[in-house]
Amino acid sequence: MALHMAVDVVRESEQSLTSQIQGFIRKEIVEGILHPGTRLPSSRRLADDLGVSRSVVVEAFGQLVAEGYLEAVRGAGTRVVTHLEAEPPQVVPALLDDGPAPQAFGARWDLRPGSHTFAAFPRREWLSCYQRALDHAEAGDHGYPPLAGEMRLRVELAHCLGRLRGVRTSADQMMVVAGFAQTLSLVCAMLTQEGIGQLGIEDPGHPGQRQFVRDSGLRPVPLPVDAEGIDVAALAASGLRAVLVTPAHQFPTGVQLSASRREALARWARETGGLVIEDDYDGGLWYEKGGIRPLALQREAPDHVVYSGTVSKTLVPGLRLGWIAAPRPLLDRLLRVRARQDLGTDTLTQLAFAELLRGGQFDRHLRRLNARARSRREALEEAVQKQLPGARIIGREAGLHAYVRLPRHLDEAALVSGAFARSVLVRGGAAFHARPGSAAPALVIGHAHLPCSGVAEAIREIGEVVRARR
Repeated sequence: MALHMAVDVVRESEQSLTSQIQGFIRKEIVEGILHPGTRLPSSRRLADDLGVSRSVVVEAFGQLVAEGYLEAVRGAGTRVVTHLEAEPPQVVPALLDDGPAPQAFGARWDLRPGSHTFAAFPRREWLSCYQRALDHAEAGDHGYPPLAGEMRLRVELAHCLGRLRGVRTSADQMMVVAGFAQTLSLVCAMLTQEGIGQLGIEDPGHPGQRQFVRDSGLRPVPLPVDAEGIDVAALAASGLRAVLVTPAHQFPTGVQLSASRREALARWARETGGLVIEDDYDGGLWYEKGGIRPLALQREAPDHVVYSGTVSKTLVPGLRLGWIAAPRPLLDRLLRVRARQDLGTDTLTQLAFAELLRGGQFDRHLRRLNARARSRREALEEAVQKQLPGARIIGREAGLHAYVRLPRHLDEAALVSGAFARSVLVRGGAAFHARPGSAAPALVIGHAHLPCSGVAEAIREIGEVVRARR
């Protein structure tokens, strides 16, 4: 049945077509124009009607399924869910690619990057550190925290980051924040105040960050990424004054910024006075055999880099704990912005994390986590080689996800849709591109949170989709 649907999109808009379609359908559902149980056109039909790539519609439908507005019923198409709350919860753009547990919308295997498992969290060590923090807390520790964060944690972070990542910093050049979301919020607000209206971002890159930058009032300017990382020549030619990068393990491709590009990016920052925001989102997760862990880009141009990290990948995102290292004049500007937003980060959580760092438990936890992630990566490599002929994993062996480049003849959107029908939730590479039509087919697979057998089974299901379409 060839259903029709009126969807309002503006091709000249700075907002992506996927985001426009997603927002339009969500609004129609919330306002009661699209009723529970309403069947929508197929992704192929709607894409043809709108004159857009099918992957654009598939991505929009997939996100609305994940948010609980739509349901994909095998053999019955896509429908508005039959049981919605009277007032669906407001959707806030997420900086991580997390979402509801897979059982929330029927998928057995959730391969989205950013998924995590609480099983890896060092419960016993954290409880012990939290208890010590409580036992040794003074009266002042129960008041409002210092805006830059507890000095005891900043001292431990400076030591740890210097040792693990080669960051050039000191305790008085650090701020404790509520994850990278707050770092980006503070930086965007500061840039806006200083009359800077654009921020360079990597393409491909994180779609949630791209939307967050746009919602913060800045125009995100995509800059191409290749096998050596971000194209610094394109950055220099753009006239931009600020750029957001993931140099150690580019998200999502996993490539490492080459030595020549590192040097060029640092030179650009020094010569133009430009600002580099370094998102070291999984800096502690590096398990490449014989590979040398890359040092932070910040050490190349410390006066021009805002370095930011987080425990969202190494512990759990629910802690909402991250940090900024920046030169003092820049940190002071960020602190002035923050003073108008909040009153600091939870003291006891900071003190517990300081204990975890000081006692060496965090390092031991990282070793266990890296061993776990390495075993899952090996299971993924074996499964891809066996189940997806012609596909290959690119990028360094690090972090919690891998970028699987597919043979050119495969239809990425159909593969993602077919995988979901087989209870596997996976993201296609097009979802991470600002210009998805030009992207080679790929899958971005979060693997470290699954058992090895789960990785193998999920990839086998994807392989069945490929074989069924031959």
